[in-house]
Amino acid sequence: MKLIIDTDPGIDDAMAIAYAAAAPEIDLIGLTTVFGNTHVHQSSRNARFLLHKLGLDAPVAEGAPLPVGATTYDPSEHVHGPEGFGDLTDIPQIGENHPLTAAEFLVEQAREHKGELVVCAIGPLTNVADAMRLDPEFAGNIKRLVIMGGAVFCPGNITEHAEANIYHDAQAADAVFASPPDTVLVGLDVTLKTLYETADFDALAALSADMGGFLRDISKFYLKFYKDIGGLEGCGLHDSTAVIACTHEPMFEIVETGLQVEVDGPQIGATRPDANRPTVRVCRDVDGAGVVSLFTDRVASLP
Repeated sequence: MKLIIDTDPGIDDAMAIAYAAAAPEIDLIGLTTVFGNTHVHQSSRNARFLLHKLGLDAPVAEGAPLPVGATTYDPSEHVHGPEGFGDLTDIPQIGENHPLTAAEFLVEQAREHKGELVVCAIGPLTNVADAMRLDPEFAGNIKRLVIMGGAVFCPGNITEHAEANIYHDAQAADAVFASPPDTVLVGLDVTLKTLYETADFDALAALSADMGGFLRDISKFYLKFYKDIGGLEGCGLHDSTAVIACTHEPMFEIVETGLQVEVDGPQIGATRPDANRPTVRVCRDVDGAGVVSLFTDRVASLP
């Protein structure tokens, strides 16, 4: 599967990118970056660092620095740390970004790999919305869009109503759902059923000293957030679950519905069924233990 991950690394993004690098079913042909867990220039630096660490020669195309219509943005430092990787703050600048913007790169690759390219968006949907505006044929050129976002049948995580990726650019998300490509939504309805605990990270590090050890170390900050805020003993494999859904859809229970996103007001970011919109496939349940096991098995194959 030819895959581009649209990402804002981010601790759970790092886990998802590591999984994609290890999965034999996936040909990771590039990363596009967006604001979200970090500012976009940090996202790009972190993405290039991860690819170097994984030994992958793939381009990083930098995308949107701000939500649609916004003039400022404050990243989620309390969740992912000041530089996106928990307590790790000395992250080297390795290489350079691709000359195209994220939206331009997505459009180019969708044309080049028409009917083959899967885009997995694990940050705000600004780049995807920009690509759809840039090229009206983009949605038809890609094989599938898989989104980590939304809380359709459960409460949100950034507010009572909204999941963080959708909340951070509700206008972009609503624009995508108004005229979606073939889309699978992997939201909190399933990702909170894939808890990865301290013991799981320790076991992964024992099997994969370099990458597994890196993920264990940066996750300590993330796990503390989950413990302090939600009383949970692990973190959801949010972004990794979305990447797994790209190749292992039978692990998910899926319902079809149109979707609409609240774009303003106190419930901004709420993602609701809308029978008047084109249908997308929404993951409603998952083999959580199977996802956790698959993630460990794949990433454990890395050095």
